Amino acid sequence: MGNETILISLSIALIVGLLLSRLAKLIKLPAVTAYLVAGVLIGPYVLGSFGIKGLGIVSEEVELLKIISELALGFIAFSMGNEFRISQLKQNGKKATIIGIFQGVITCVFVDVALISLHLIRPDILSIEAAIILGSIATATAPAATLMVIKQYKAKGKLTDILLPVVALDDAVGLIIFAISFGIAKSMGSNQVVILNIILEPLLEIILSILLGSILGLIFNEFEKHFQSRSKRMSVVVTFVMLAVGLSMLKFDIKGIHIGFSSLLTCMMLGTVFCNKCEVSDELMSRADRWTAPVLVLFFVISGAELELSIFKSLPIVIVGIVYILSRTIGKLFGAGLTSKLVHCDSEIVKYLGITLLPQAGVALGMALKATEIGPQGNIVRNITLFAVLVYELIGPFLTKIALTKSGDITEGEETNARGELN
Repeated sequence: MGNETILISLSIALIVGLLLSRLAKLIKLPAVTAYLVAGVLIGPYVLGSFGIKGLGIVSEEVELLKIISELALGFIAFSMGNEFRISQLKQNGKKATIIGIFQGVITCVFVDVALISLHLIRPDILSIEAAIILGSIATATAPAATLMVIKQYKAKGKLTDILLPVVALDDAVGLIIFAISFGIAKSMGSNQVVILNIILEPLLEIILSILLGSILGLIFNEFEKHFQSRSKRMSVVVTFVMLAVGLSMLKFDIKGIHIGFSSLLTCMMLGTVFCNKCEVSDELMSRADRWTAPVLVLFFVISGAELELSIFKSLPIVIVGIVYILSRTIGKLFGAGLTSKLVHCDSEIVKYLGITLLPQAGVALGMALKATEIGPQGNIVRNITLFAVLVYELIGPFLTKIALTKSGDITEGEETNARGELN
């Protein structure tokens, strides 16, 4: 794939994504849904299947373009760090922590029960090890789609205030639950007990990611003070987010223990420390949002191109996928509703928070990739996760918009665009 082909493919990805976003606006769908559909259209299963360079994106090109997705996720996580200002945490921090932990645990239990029951009925299509792992993967929520919907519609209110920290905490909770579940599943299929390493590695990933992000945040805060012009300070923001993403991709092996970092947690801590230390962080965060707009469009278009449509050919995968999606959806709705009610949140939060936690993508796919270590059943876990991601990513943003609108956080009023025209 030559440089000219990469640039043409990226340009087409942007053009198709932006054009479809105009169509999505006419039928009142979030722009992120349009970007994902655009990715499907130019991806390996539609335009990419013709094999014409520059016209669409083939499977090999999707892999090469993943660096853009990594960078975009870094900026998304960095901006989410803005939600962990100490002043805001004093208001919602305790509630968000309780909801973030317990809704994840409840969702895991719901999916475990449903899939283990399916195993007892049809042990030929799903093992108990795969069922346990899928239950832990169900806890993860994708922050990218949720954040894009919030930004597009300028959502503001009590639901949005508690949603963002809950989504941010969700990844850490999911990694811990996955570590425990994966350790149990792997030991069930092996004569050797390796639970210590299996649990230790994800916990180290969380701790080291938080530590790395915190150190970079402190350095970032001191470095930024030496520049006064807006353009140079904006360049400093981009530099440190890129540095955080790059460093978080490093991996080490120490005495048989695999050590890595989570780019989401690293960049989130970078943003959290910076926002709490820098007095002018609001202005820089706002400018970063404008700079990253085309990168985020490309991220969702590439994500759409990555969706595996071929999994629909397997009936067992579809059956297990449907059970997984239904049980996860019920778990998220019930778990978020129950815990938010127990901590005395407003009725709108109790009613609609669970809906906004349905999108699933990057972190879940990372867990599913790790699950392939258990053998053939791990590949089944990966395929079912891909099936769920395909469904959730396409309908999740739309459901999030409905929930935020019903709660009053999105107001459908008359707004003017950059040309001064009514939208």
